[in-house]
Formats: sequence, structure tokens, C-alpha cells
Amino acid sequence: MNKIKHQVFWPAFALLFSALIVSVLYPKQFLDTVTSLNDQVLKIFGSSFSIVVLLMVFTTIIIWFSPVGKIRIGGEMATPLLNRWRWFSITLCTTIATGILFWGSAEPIYHFNSPPQSSGIAGGTEEAAVFAMSTVYLHWTFTPYAIYTVPTIAFALAFYNYNSGFSLASMLFPFFDKANGEGLKPNKTLSSIVDVICLFALVAGMSASLGTGVLTLAGGLNYSLGIEKSQFLIFVICLVTVIAFVISASSGLMKGIRILSSINVYAFIVIALFFLFLGPLQGIFTISMKGLAAYFTGFFEKNLYNVIHPGDSWANSWTVFFWAVWMAWAPISAMFLGRISRGYRVRELILFNWIIPALFSMIWMSIFSGTALSFQLDKTADLTAVLNKDGYESVIYAIMNSYPLKAALSLFFIFIVFLSYVTAADSNTEAMSAMSTKNISAYSASAPMFLKIIWGVLIGATSYIMISAAGVDGIKMLSNLGGLPALLLLTAVTIGMLKLSISSFFKK
Repeated sequence: MNKIKHQVFWPAFALLFSALIVSVLYPKQFLDTVTSLNDQVLKIFGSSFSIVVLLMVFTTIIIWFSPVGKIRIGGEMATPLLNRWRWFSITLCTTIATGILFWGSAEPIYHFNSPPQSSGIAGGTEEAAVFAMSTVYLHWTFTPYAIYTVPTIAFALAFYNYNSGFSLASMLFPFFDKANGEGLKPNKTLSSIVDVICLFALVAGMSASLGTGVLTLAGGLNYSLGIEKSQFLIFVICLVTVIAFVISASSGLMKGIRILSSINVYAFIVIALFFLFLGPLQGIFTISMKGLAAYFTGFFEKNLYNVIHPGDSWANSWTVFFWAVWMAWAPISAMFLGRISRGYRVRELILFNWIIPALFSMIWMSIFSGTALSFQLDKTADLTAVLNKDGYESVIYAIMNSYPLKAALSLFFIFIVFLSYVTAADSNTEAMSAMSTKNISAYSASAPMFLKIIWGVLIGATSYIMISAAGVDGIKMLSNLGGLPALLLLTAVTIGMLKLSISSFFKK
């Protein structure tokens, strides 16, 4: 217990544990309160989410072209912790979690049937399919990966190059003054407050992501093995998943996640190729090309949809929800991603954290979203009926009915979903525990196991309670509430990195 950073761990733990107790004792009142808070977050801050994430895209581009992009993380003599393949696989799996697996086939079907009223597009048409395809590119490629990249650069430079501590407040180093030649140090009180708030945000974000994974796994087990979806099944899946990622995180900073991420990426590639070459190849290509054209030509309007169309609730229900998910994960994920970036230049970090993962996700969405829309358009499968009757999690399994070896394929997909969340949660549990531990440095050992167990149990319990009470709506509310405090921090981080990058152009 003497290793605990008390001013960070106990306030965050008490806040989360109290919320769980209240949710168990007074479930209806708790859900009503969370719903009300969620509505207020969307009403007041919806436009802010959209503006800030677009600013993060431009900040990433500016950093690439600025002298900051040439800085080697850890100094010119620093050596990489990982080779490029391991760096890419860990980065990709840390940021994906279960998102592209759960939403890749289901989300475009929703947009195909229910495009925003302000768009003037009729649902169920080819125009709606193009809109749906362009929208998944918005939600899963360059804009969201910029949300991770900016704080990752900030933390990597603060931790390795400016000798700041292992705290989220270190990302604000462009605003700090040097302290006695020891580096750019944030105020200790500020560090603790920021860490506590963002720990709460990440537990909410990870719980939301675990919720999507649990629903996908439950749908797959029901489809493949005939196991009925129930509260008990959801509880068992939550429990097994939490045990798995806590064990992996406890194996050390680089052991468990390095092995799991490599397996995970190869599994992604195998199933993507299977769906591509045994699926509607021509339909995938056609809808993807049209969707990409719409995405790039309407880039600004799509990113600022709720700013341009404030009376339409569609963007708050979808785009802001996704930005909140990414933002809730981003600060603490950035601590892990920044820590494994040592030895590489900032420009390489942008390549491996922004450009390559975004392109990978674009290819994935082209295949899976393109397949879903092609099947719906040519009536190979009525995925709209499946979504309405059995939920988002069942759409991908309905698609598999048209593929050979569908039973084995569905079991393999279940394995990937499980592995994906475990891999992502591994790195973030490591970062959360390190934040709660004293004297974590650039070269020190990782946090003690008991902290990883505590955070893992809290994540699992929060996810179980919310998806049991409100299903996908509970997941969305968790994401929005978790994303709000992260929005405030990331706004400051983005402004700081803009300040650093722009000023670097004027230094000799």
C-alpha cells in the first residue's frame, strides 16, 4: 500500500465506488440522473466536441510540418523500446478495442435507414448508402485517430524530453516554466486533480467499450451455440474478460500486450481478407469509392454537422457519441502510447499513431460496412430487420449466414472480439495503475498487481450495471459522461501543442 499515490487513487476510487453503490441501491433514480446529465452534456457541449476534434486534426498536420516533428522522443541518443511492427500492432490494438468490430456492420445500416433529416436524403436509397459509408469513414479514420495522436505526442515529449512526471497534467508542459533546471513541472495539486478526473473518464470510456464487446460476444454465442442472451450470460462475459485483461496487464508492461497485439493484428487481417474475397467484391468497391468521395468532399460539413445544423439531433446521437468515446480513452491511452514511442521521432509517431491506423480502419470499414450495405441494397440479407429485432450486435452474424463455414467464422469472430478488448484494456489498465503509483519513471517497473485488479473490477462492474439497465443507450451515456472531462483536458493540450509547434517555426 505504500506504493499508492494516495492523492490520485483514493479520490478517483471513492467517486467511482460511490457511484456503483448508488446505482445498485437506487437503480431507477441513478439511471434517471445519468440520463439527465447526459442530455445536458449533449445540449451544452455537443458543438464543442466537434470543434475541438477538428482542431486536433489540424494540430496533427501542423506538428508534422513543424520543427517539432523532427524531435527524437527521449533525445538524440534514445533507442526504441519496440521495433516498428510491434509498435504498430500495439498502437493499433490499444486504440481499436471493440469499436470497429461492433459498429463496422451495424452502424452503416442504421444510417442507411435513418439519415439526418437536415440532409434531405431519403432513407433506404442508394444516396443514403453513400451517406452511410461516408459517415463511417468520418467516425473511424483520420478525425478520431487525431484525438489519440495529439495527447500522445504531448505526453511523450513531456515524459522523455522535458522530464515531467507520470501525470496527465504533464501534457500541458508548453504552459509551464522550467523549475530549477529540472524540467517543465506541473503543479502537484493540478496534476492530482487532472489525474483523478481523467481516471473517472477512462473507467466510463472503458466500461462503455466493454459493453459493446459484451453485447457482441453475447450475440455471437447466441448465434453460434444457441446460448440465450441473459443477464447471467452478460455477467459471465464481463467477469471472464476482466480476469483476462488483468492477468495480461499483470504480466508486465511489454509482455502480455506485445504477444496479444501481434496475434490480434494477424487475426484482423485473416478475417478481413476472408470477408473481402468471399463477399460482394464489386459491391464493396463501388460503395467504398462513392463513400470516400463523399467523405473527402464533405469533410468540413461532416466534422461540424451539429454546428452547421444545430436543430438536428442526429450528430449528437452519433458523431458526438463517438468523439466522446475516443476522448474518454485518449488521455490515459496517450500515456501508454507515449511511453512506448521512445526512440522514434515525432513525425514517425504521427505516422504510426495517426496515418497508418486510420488507413487500416478505412480498409476495414470499406470491407465490413461495404459488405453490409451491399447485402442490404441487393437484398442478399434484410439487415434492417435483424437490427430492429435482435439489436446492433446481431448484424455481423446475420451477414455471416451468406458466407461459407459460417459457424467456424462466427466463433473466430467471437475470439477476435474477446482478444481485441483484452488487448486494449491491458494497456489502459497498466496506465491507470501507473498513474496511481508513486515514482513511476521512464525506466521503472510497472505498477503493483493489486491496483490493476481494483481498476479491472471497477470497469467490469460499471459496464455490467449500465448495459443491464439501459443496453446500448447505457453505453452511449457512459461515453458522453466520460468524454466531457476529457474534452476539457484535450482542449488545453491541443492549444498547448499548437503553441509549441507554431512557436518552433520562429526559433532558429
